[in-house]
Parts: sequence; C-alpha cells; structure tokens
Amino acid sequence: MKTKLKLTTGLVLLTICPALQAQNPVVQTSYTPDPAPFVYRDTVFLFTDHDEDDAQYFKMKDWQLYSTTDMVNWTYRGTPMSTATFQWAKQGDNAWAAQAVERNGKWYWYICAEDTTKHLHGIGVGVADSPTGPYTDPLKRPLIPGDWGYIDPSVFIDDDGQAYLFWGNNGLWYARLNEDMISLGSEVIRVNTEDTDAFGPLVMKHDYQLNKRIPKTNYEEGPWVFKRNGLYYLVYAAGGVPEHMAYSTAKNINGPWKYQGRIMNEAENSFTIHGGSIEFKGRNFMFYHNGLLPNGGGFRRSTAIEEFTFGENGEIPFIPFTKEGVRTPTANLNPYQRVEAETMAFGYGLKTDRQPGNNHYLTSIHNGDWLRLRAVDFKNGEANHVVASLPKVRAGGTIEFYVDNLGGKPIAILPVAPTDKKQQEWQADIQKKVAGIHDLYLLFRGGDDELFDFDWWQFK
Repeated sequence: MKTKLKLTTGLVLLTICPALQAQNPVVQTSYTPDPAPFVYRDTVFLFTDHDEDDAQYFKMKDWQLYSTTDMVNWTYRGTPMSTATFQWAKQGDNAWAAQAVERNGKWYWYICAEDTTKHLHGIGVGVADSPTGPYTDPLKRPLIPGDWGYIDPSVFIDDDGQAYLFWGNNGLWYARLNEDMISLGSEVIRVNTEDTDAFGPLVMKHDYQLNKRIPKTNYEEGPWVFKRNGLYYLVYAAGGVPEHMAYSTAKNINGPWKYQGRIMNEAENSFTIHGGSIEFKGRNFMFYHNGLLPNGGGFRRSTAIEEFTFGENGEIPFIPFTKEGVRTPTANLNPYQRVEAETMAFGYGLKTDRQPGNNHYLTSIHNGDWLRLRAVDFKNGEANHVVASLPKVRAGGTIEFYVDNLGGKPIAILPVAPTDKKQQEWQADIQKKVAGIHDLYLLFRGGDDELFDFDWWQFK
C-alpha cells in the first residue's frame, strides 16, 4: 500500500494531489471491508472486517474497530477480535462480515466464520464490557451452526426491546434473540427471497449450492436492518455479481417486505458491496465499501461514506459515489487536548499496530509519509509549543506541522533523535501563531529507513 513520495528542498509536491481533498475511502492504513457503524452517545463506532494487504482471495484473519465524533477524523481503536477468539472457528482465515450492538452496558459483536464441525460459515458472538474489548466467546460454539449461506449477520433491537438477528447469502434468515443476546428466542425463520414484490425482478444468478445459474430476485447478501418512524428497512447487496445496493421496507419486522429499488450502483473496483446507514447528530450517512485504495480491488476493499437525506415519505434516495465523502464535519477537533496519532481524515504511507486493547500507535513511518486532520479549531491561537509522544524511535527524523496545505512553511518542526528509551516525549516551539479552524497536516521527514512509531500529539 506504500508508494514513495518525491520531496524537493523547501517544497512538498503534494499541493495538487487529489488525495488532499478526498475523504473516501475513510481509512487508508488498512483495508476495511463490510463496514458496520453503531452510534453510542456522542461517538460513532465503526466495526469492520480486515482484508490482508496481500490478499488474492478473501484472506481475512481478524476484525478492526474505529471511532469518530465528527464523521471526518477517524481513530483506530485496535483489532479487538480474531478467529482465535472463537475456538470453533477455522483459525487464521474466513473472518467475514460482522455487526455489533450495545445493550445494558455490554457489547455484542456478531460475526461469521468457518465452522470447523460443518466446514461452512456459521454465526458466532463475542461479548465485552467495552467496544474495544477484550471480547470473549461465552458459548464456545456457534450461536447458529454453519450452513449454506449463513453469513453477514445484522443485529437489530426494536422499540419494545425485542432483539433480532438477520443473516444470509442467496437466502435470508432471521430469529429472535433472548434478552441475554447470546441465545435464540425463536426458531430460525426463512424469508421468501423468491418473492418479486419483496425483493425485485428475477435475474439469472449463480447458486453455489447447486453450482448452476438459476433465476432469483435481486436479494443477494449483506442484510442491514433498522427502523425509522415506524417503518422497517432492509438494505442489502443486490443483483448478483457485481453487486449493487438496494432496499425493501415493511410495516412489521416479520414482513411482508416491499421492494423499493436501487440506492447505490456497483461499487468501484469491487464486485461486492456491503454496508449500512446511521443517523448521527441529525444527519444520515450510508456506509459501503469499494476497492479504491492503492492496490485495492475485489479482495482488498475499504470503507467509504456518503451523506443522504430521506424523502418526505421515508424513501432512501439513489446515492451517488463521491471522492469527497462527508463534506461538512459534525464537530471540530480540539488540538489542545491529547490527539491520538492514529487519528486522521487521510493518511499516506502509514500503518497502525495490530493488537487489542486501548493503547495504539502509528507505525511504518518513512520519509515523505503524511496525514491530514480536518476542522482543527485553534481558537485564538494561544499555543506556544507542540508535544509529541513516540513509543519507539528508530532512525529519527522530524515531524512538520502545516495548516491548510503542505505548501509553504510549517508552523512547527519537531525534531526526533534516535534513542533506546521507550515512550519519549518531544517538544517544539510554534513558529507561526494560528487561530481559527483549519485543516492540519503532519509531514514526516528523515532518511531512507523507518523513522519511528508515533503515539499522540498535543498543542500547548
């Protein structure tokens, strides 16, 4: 995912780079398919799968977590779960789509992985006291044992407190969940996906169980269930391969469903599409994945977001793809409190650690790598210096801070020298006072070797 950047003395050749204004995909440090957002208080948590950098097929070992309070700057929150969390699952692969929900102070992360008993995907659940984990498997077995098409779980809690779990590829199933969220409160119910009123016109699609093409409705996989103004929505990947996004609605969670049409075209550079929507601070956002990161594609997919507005009668409009993504932040970033280095609106050439827990950092930092943060509020410009914490310094180098773009002179240059000590704090004076709201860029300079790891920064 890394392509080297040419630097010239006193000038960074990035001022015309389209990435400076792009927001989609929203994470650049990893491939993040099958986004599952969840709003909790003033934060959006983004639960994702993880395509490996060298994947030539669906090579997926773990699940990742990100968060935001402004919808433009995303913070990596770790890799809280992997196939190792589930002793019944095939280890080191087939960690496919998942969705999480909070209930009564507990977090429930529903995943699909290969059931080593049936050698088909089944549905499991990890449970934690925090969205960042640690997650454990309380059942030590699949919640729903493996079967054909048993992938892509979507969890939904209705207004009356009844929880439901939907799932399915080339078929759609659901069941009620008990209040403990780890046991079924009903039999597994199959939805009639051959109903054209419910899921649209018949198209010829490949049935993997029968291994032949047969006529089926638009419904393919990846259900996402939510409720708005008394109406139930079912958003899903549709149309076969390549997939587009469509939706159906119902007045009852048990149906009947009514097909409402296409809402997104086939994802760019990806034959699948998968996602879901949230309302956050009075605005609506649709998440999906595409293959537009460098070296991306159908097996190396990344989360993207588009804002949309419901129609007067609750219709989801057709939502075009954009490079800009979320144009207006829902809040500003405060540089006078600790900002995690793994928080960014866009990053070039950078990676994050790959561990659970709450302590994370940027790594794989080389000369010419950089990151951008949007809507940073410097207020009256009272900062005198900037502090940065680096857990490991290798070759050393500098961190340069720019406002608005990477041209001109930096407002601060923070030098970092090689050291054997861990978790060093480094400080530099502010050379040019900045007030008001600006984008902030951090540019890393040094020699040809890896420079350092980077934990957090703060203006003081």
